[in-house]
Order: sequence, then C-alpha cells, then structure tokens
Amino acid sequence: MDNSLLVSLSQQLAAFRAIDVIANNIANASTPGYKRESTKFEEYIAQMHPAEGETGSQSVSFVKDAGTMRDLAQGHMTQTGAPFDLAINGKGFFAVQTPQGLRYTRDGHFSLDANGQIVNSSGYALQGDGGAITITPDDGDIRIAPDGTVSGRTGQLAKVRVADFADEYAMVKQGANLYSTDQQAQTPAVIDIRQGALEGSNVQPVLEISHMIEVMRAYEATANLTKNQQDMKRDAVEKLGAMPVS
Repeated sequence: MDNSLLVSLSQQLAAFRAIDVIANNIANASTPGYKRESTKFEEYIAQMHPAEGETGSQSVSFVKDAGTMRDLAQGHMTQTGAPFDLAINGKGFFAVQTPQGLRYTRDGHFSLDANGQIVNSSGYALQGDGGAITITPDDGDIRIAPDGTVSGRTGQLAKVRVADFADEYAMVKQGANLYSTDQQAQTPAVIDIRQGALEGSNVQPVLEISHMIEVMRAYEATANLTKNQQDMKRDAVEKLGAMPVS
C-alpha cells in the first residue's frame, strides 16, 4: 500500500477515536461528578520502503494514539435538597465497596437501600471510617457535616470516608463513574462535604459539539483526499488498459 494511504488511514483512525471520546463526554454531560476526557496523540515516525518513484528508505510520520487525558476540574454545585445527595467541594473521592473491592467516585448521588445502608445508584455501599454506613428509623433526620460526620437523633452515627491520592490522574476508569487505584489512600487536608447537593459534570456540551464538528471535518477532508488518490490511480489504470497494444 502507498505510504500516503497509510498516513491517511492513521489520521482517520485518530479522528474516529477522538469522536468516540467526545461522544462519551456529551453522553455524560449530566452525570454527577463525571470528569471530561480528551484524546492525546503523538507523532510516530517509521522507516518505510520507498514508494514508486522514490529511492532509499523513507521516513513517514504517522498519528499514534497515546491514550486519554482526564480533566479533574471541579464541576458546578447544584442544590437538590435530598438528604443523601453529597458533593465534595475540593479534593477527594467517596469510597464505595464493590464485589471487586474498593472503588472511588465523585458521584455523590446516594440513597438508602432496604437494609438502611447508604448506597450509590449501583447499590454499592458508601464507606465510612468504620465500613458501610447504616441508618435506622430511630435515627430520625440525618445531618452530614462538612467534615463528613453523620449524625441523627441519637448522636453521631459514622463519618463519611473521603480519600485522596498522590496522583489522581493515575486512577483507572472502571465504568459506572468509578475509579480504582493501587495507590495508598490519604485523607485530604481539608474536607468540605455539602449535604443536599451534587457536583455536576465539568463537560461543556457546546464546546464538545464544536470540537466534534472540527474533528469530523478533518476526518472528511482526509477521507476525500484518500478517495481522490484512489480515483486517480483507477483512472490511470483504465486509461492504460484502453491503450492499443502495438
């Protein structure tokens, strides 16, 4: 295959990957605590065999997918009034217990399950300093202080665990707005939990749509360039085949 076609193909694959990430951002624009992602690409230079009319090894520059980058900027706080909706103002993550072990999230949309445990939308229990947090009917109205202290009619019941890590960007995305990490959890210097509020996604849909349009135009331009080159080759072959044999 012609080197130029290979370069065009790498560009199209990169654009396809970028569109996939942008579409995921847009789909999660209203997901509490979701953090916007963007693609990262690098130049990859390879030594290729010369194409027709060229001599010697040729240096060809390809587009290489180097993964995604996560934007950890704070999302907008929205007041919901729900007693178990929680938002972290500043650094830190809520810890939830899953069948695969502890996972971490900024999504503070919690509720009570049938057993009185505070759980997220997937049914995973929110963790306090002593494990899962359980509320009984005798506890009355629940108050959660900025430092995470959970109190009821009978006094202090638990304290919401807030975990921070040395490298938040190294946390691995696990789906359902959850992250995992092998790093040692730390306690943030300042804990500021807002009861009855949710941190929104930091995605700005208008900017994402604008970015998607730019990427789609670049994809179309590269695809048209490839098509035009193939058309030229086909026309050349057809004209060559139509020439009379002497």
